[in-house]
Amino acid sequence: MAAALPVFYHGAITRTECEDLLGKKNKDGAYLIRDSETIQGAMCLCVYKQRVVYTYRLLQTHNGNYTLMTAGGSNEMFFKNLDDLVRHYKRKNRGLAMHLRHSVKRKTAMLIRSPKSPDPPDPSDPPEEQGRQTPVPEEEHDYENAPDLSEYVEVLPS
Repeated sequence: MAAALPVFYHGAITRTECEDLLGKKNKDGAYLIRDSETIQGAMCLCVYKQRVVYTYRLLQTHNGNYTLMTAGGSNEMFFKNLDDLVRHYKRKNRGLAMHLRHSVKRKTAMLIRSPKSPDPPDPSDPPEEQGRQTPVPEEEHDYENAPDLSEYVEVLPS
């Protein structure tokens, strides 16, 4: 099962690419969400205000909810999806440098596939290879650098 991701989610773009996109929009409150370059599985909410891009870390919990990483002492809020999170932070005085006003939309469609469904067969493969899955060797991982197969995000103190 594949679901469309929100148009303001840009995936694995760099911080520099993000700053360029927001700078081209050149509107206070312009925002987008991208994958974190430093923490695997985390995302960043990036907001433009007076030629500065403010970046907030987004984490997904083991049950699929999203939360904005907060400073100590702040109440943590959880959202069922990115649209709900963005809707909340579009209101003024929610703790961001600037409330969200103008989404920066990506140019191409992105789909997220459920991890339970296998990839469709490649039609260029010979018929005997289609439907056959390549076995993944068992190996021990250090969980800090585990591959994307995990549904959990480990939050380490900074």
